[in-house]
Amino acid sequence: MDRFYSLAHASIDFHFKQSPRDFVVDEIPLYEFSGEGEHLVLHVRKKGLATTEMVGIIARYLGIKNKEIGYAGLKDKNAMTKQYISLHKKYEEALDNFTHDSIKILSKTYHNNKIRVGHLKGNRFFIRLKKVNPTSAAKIDEALKNIDNQGLPNFFGYQRFGNDGDNHILGEKLAKGEAKERNPRVKKLLINAYQSHLFNLWLSRRLEINSLVSSFSVDELSTLLNLPKQELQKMKEQKHPFKLISGDLMEHYPHGRVFEFSGESHDLDRFNEKDISVTGLLPGKRVKVASQFAREIEKDFDDELKEDGARRYAWVYPTDIEGRFNPVEAQYEMNFTLPKGSYATVLIEEIAKRKLV
Repeated sequence: MDRFYSLAHASIDFHFKQSPRDFVVDEIPLYEFSGEGEHLVLHVRKKGLATTEMVGIIARYLGIKNKEIGYAGLKDKNAMTKQYISLHKKYEEALDNFTHDSIKILSKTYHNNKIRVGHLKGNRFFIRLKKVNPTSAAKIDEALKNIDNQGLPNFFGYQRFGNDGDNHILGEKLAKGEAKERNPRVKKLLINAYQSHLFNLWLSRRLEINSLVSSFSVDELSTLLNLPKQELQKMKEQKHPFKLISGDLMEHYPHGRVFEFSGESHDLDRFNEKDISVTGLLPGKRVKVASQFAREIEKDFDDELKEDGARRYAWVYPTDIEGRFNPVEAQYEMNFTLPKGSYATVLIEEIAKRKLV
């Protein structure tokens, strides 16, 4: 899927391929572990393995079921990643002799409850780009500065759609009863990919609208977009690169309640100050949808599904961004922190202004 980007620069030339050496992830837990309780918490480093593969290896070693091991999030396979997992502390002694070429237990502690999916604050990333010349390095510096100031569109990364990038196609067929899948976990994963695909299409359309609003007059826009001139004028006056539309559903950032945007300057200020962010729709049941003009755009990317729907931040704010150019090696290294559910590869594609795969 071709998509729009939020940054204004031209495409930047560099080489990037995910590997344990050039893509490092460090999970940030949602809470401090208490140091006591019946659950053993392991800080684990893995490379070249998906989280589910790592869990399977440890479970087989202990002779237990995978579901007895808790984890907060799925980490990239083609990377060096550190994350926390939990299991009952009765298995602690059995793990003393555990060894694996691609898995290392870094430390252990205890906690009162099992780690569950979503129990993470975010992830800290280290990325190395190669074949970077001084001109490209200066452009990357500027792009990172803009992302630090303004934030980033929160697309789902290509990892969400499977090795061939087409999981959403089967997901749509499953959601509409045109195909069957016996494994409920796989079925849910595929339907989630379809929901993610619709979200990405909507977000790309909104970025396209942002670009049009920045490039044309109100009179010209009124012939391009099905929005009244008064609404278009309000959008043109907004400072933020993501232009809010009446009826958008906002959410306090990085978590909080959802509420409707009605064009008040107070909410625009809070959006500029990163206190709130705009959300997009993951279609399904039991989910609030946008209203007014925002809904007119959103409805083209909605679908009636039996799965539960959700709202997802459409715009996120990476923090603690650092960038370093090594001219001798023609490499550019960067570090940044993203909230849970956001993809480092999306940030790199935003800088490159092109697909990575």
